[in-house]
Amino acid sequence: MIVGKVIGNVWATRKDENLNGLKLLVIKPLDYASDKDLPTFVAADSIGAGIGETVLVVNGSSARMGLGRKDIPVDAIVVGIIDTVDV
Repeated sequence: MIVGKVIGNVWATRKDENLNGLKLLVIKPLDYASDKDLPTFVAADSIGAGIGETVLVVNGSSARMGLGRKDIPVDAIVVGIIDTVDV
């Protein structure tokens, strides 16, 4: 699982038809153990997260399971909106 901040949206008018209806978000991973600047990535949103929110993301096959579909070309999905993080 990855903790990250939603920093943007992705709009794609032409895409795989299996992605129709999915909101795509740009995620900036947060590393609380160091000040590393980690690369951003795109994740599908299944819960209605918005820009500025801290979220929990799963990737790999867990992402497809989170959507309940195995035929979808998604490798990351937002599965939770985080209220607080204590480190």
